[in-house]
Amino acid sequence: MTLNSIKLSRSWYVLHTKSRFENVVYEGLLKKSMEVFLPKIKVKSKRRDRKLLIQVPLFPGYLFVKTDLHPYEHVEIVKTTGAVRLVGNKSGPVSVPQDAVESLKVMVVSDQPVTTGTRFKKGDRVMVVHGSFAGITGTFVQYRGKGRVIVNIEALGQYAAVEVSEDDVEIVPKILS
Repeated sequence: MTLNSIKLSRSWYVLHTKSRFENVVYEGLLKKSMEVFLPKIKVKSKRRDRKLLIQVPLFPGYLFVKTDLHPYEHVEIVKTTGAVRLVGNKSGPVSVPQDAVESLKVMVVSDQPVTTGTRFKKGDRVMVVHGSFAGITGTFVQYRGKGRVIVNIEALGQYAAVEVSEDDVEIVPKILS
């Protein structure tokens, strides 16, 4: 049996992209006539001097591409400027259910706000990277709503908790904590 006699089925796969390259990869795949989906949501601009609503990827660093994983097409996908790899396991790329992608398409065209999963889990080591507490490392405690989080800072064997903007906090990589 040859490769040409095998009928490969088309499925949706998640494509990991370089940071902030989602649109570049999206456009590159469209130019290659591939079916691609980049879910975007409207959020308020983080720039202090702007009150604009801007469109940002729902899943930063990822988009969806429909392919049958034919070797030629697979190579064309991953050699697109900004593409990193198709998400999967040791056996190869893992497909995403069609209904999950269709549900995402419905969500992003609605006018309702869409929120994604939490960035932080209780106990994560975090660092405040902006604002008056910049440079402080601590432990994530909880979400307070409206983009606010509580971080515990340990000093002299005691804990002090501060409430800061979620956007001002980043996870400390495991190798640094």
